[in-house]
Amino acid sequence: MLKKIVEIIIVKIKKREFKFHEGISNLDIAALSFRQGIALVRGLFRLRAFISIGSGVSLYGKRQLQLGRGVTIAHQVTIDALGLGGIEIGTSSSIGSFSLLKVSGSFANLGLSIRIGENVGIGEFAHIGGAGGVSIGNDTIIGAYFSVHPENHNFSDLSAPIRLQGVNHQGISIGNNCWIGAKVTVLDGAVVGDGCVIAAGAVVKGAFPDNCIIGGVPARILKYRHE
Repeated sequence: MLKKIVEIIIVKIKKREFKFHEGISNLDIAALSFRQGIALVRGLFRLRAFISIGSGVSLYGKRQLQLGRGVTIAHQVTIDALGLGGIEIGTSSSIGSFSLLKVSGSFANLGLSIRIGENVGIGEFAHIGGAGGVSIGNDTIIGAYFSVHPENHNFSDLSAPIRLQGVNHQGISIGNNCWIGAKVTVLDGAVVGDGCVIAAGAVVKGAFPDNCIIGGVPARILKYRHE
């Protein structure tokens, strides 16, 4: 009975079908429900919204932070939305523990934005910068240690320190329904189409069409999903 009640509550919050595995006992569900209840209370207290927030979460620039219903922010996550366009995380998306989402790397030059769609799952220890703008489409799933850098340093002037030569931006776009493996790094200017699969450890730069499988350093198309 407890299992059915909790399943109904999760469906109402997440707005999608959900069923526990038959191997999970009522005792397990009770413990999970207790922890999740505490996280929901944190969300109601800190953001006045039906959001799940883990312990040790730091939120900055909250006026520029938009979170959809049922978003989960796991333990020790830092989110800094200060920037020109802030941060938006869509309904039922989740951010793994120990991750950092930060729009601006400098207060002298504010970053653009980070846009994360609906039903996106991002693993632990992600680092997502938003200086030149980052967009991640709906239903994309991402492994641990995901690293996104929409910014490049200028370095052509040999007479000046690189740190004083400024930066340039192109932005990063990742499509809907992608599967991105662990320890993938995405560099400025990358455009990844819908339905792509990116192998673990890849370093991604450049444009990739829909439904391709990408891997390597630097990343290249290995084949297409229909093959």
